[in-house]
Amino acid sequence: MRIVLTRPQDDSERTAAALRAHGHEMLIAPLLRIETLPVELHQRYGAVVITSANAAAAIADHPALASLTSLSLYAVGSRSADAARDAGFTRIHVAGGDAVDLVRLIAEQRPDATAPLLYLAGQDRAADLAGELAVHGIAVELAVIYRAVPQPFPAELTAALKDRAVDAVMHFSKRSAAQYVTGARDAGIAEAALGVRQLCLSAQVAAPLREAGATRIGVAKRPDESAMIALTDQAAA
Repeated sequence: MRIVLTRPQDDSERTAAALRAHGHEMLIAPLLRIETLPVELHQRYGAVVITSANAAAAIADHPALASLTSLSLYAVGSRSADAARDAGFTRIHVAGGDAVDLVRLIAEQRPDATAPLLYLAGQDRAADLAGELAVHGIAVELAVIYRAVPQPFPAELTAALKDRAVDAVMHFSKRSAAQYVTGARDAGIAEAALGVRQLCLSAQVAAPLREAGATRIGVAKRPDESAMIALTDQAAA
């Protein structure tokens, strides 16, 4: 299949390499750009928590990195754990891929209760991780360290959708799915864009597409890249 990837550039390049190995043709059309935000980190923390590889990449150049890498880090899944490892963290605990698994892991291991956990997060968050951990009596300091900036439809994507030269579009976040809908409308190609098969990381990611009228929607069995690749192979069969 010819598949569109709307993730930020670096994420799309990595996913594209995996999908090409499965015989698919890729069109990379990032609809979001990741921008690091300045944040001051002064107090002592009990551990670090991340729900995205983007958070690990954003902290990599922060002045506080050396003190943070001595702490345990809790990552939502394998990809964010790999990014944390690249940033210099070594004491990494990996959850099963979603916020529910991450909260369960942290609640079971109960990191240093004398200091709050540092949650390095994006400006837009799918779950209230701090609130969920508070239920377990675990204090969290939220530090918004990056944001996803919407990007317009690239001309190549507009042309491909107009020419019906796309078999599927992959969506890894609710924000990028919403931007896909907005960008298609702005480009005057909403009907063609929504008529294509939409492959989504979760039901939550699929919501903006359903609301816009898309009906050919597939949802991965698990919220991770490997399940998305499996979903793509299934759609191509």
